Amino acid sequence: MDVILIAAVTHDGFIARHSNEIITWSKDLHLFKKQTFGYPVIMGSNTFNCLESELDNREVIVFHRNNKPKEVIEKINSKKCFVAGGGITNKKFYSHLTHLYITPHPLIFGSGIKLFQDNIKEPTLLLENVIVVDKEEYIFQYQYKILENN
Repeated sequence: MDVILIAAVTHDGFIARHSNEIITWSKDLHLFKKQTFGYPVIMGSNTFNCLESELDNREVIVFHRNNKPKEVIEKINSKKCFVAGGGITNKKFYSHLTHLYITPHPLIFGSGIKLFQDNIKEPTLLLENVIVVDKEEYIFQYQYKILENN
């Protein structure tokens, strides 16, 4: 199964200013909804609580700190699933990720919630696709296959 981390990030690697932020700065919500439609989406409880609206036609799996990523993944009956943060959840699922769908935005927060809560081992990535998100602002989603991340 493909386990895809999907995230909008600032140029300094943050996914939010703080753990309770309702994300309004991301330009790729339409793409997120299209790509995750019909697939399970795993997210931490803070991320789930910050959603402005429900994610219809998806199984939303709220991951708690005492859950084990491997057990969560083993219960999924799908050809792929998405991991959508936050930083703690992304870090816990890191060793299980097969792909990264990252959309850098022209913002710098200076501090906040990092894509991964703690340091990770540098993965070997293969760029598979680039999707235009906002042509006027030169915002693109970069889709990578993770060749090695353990």
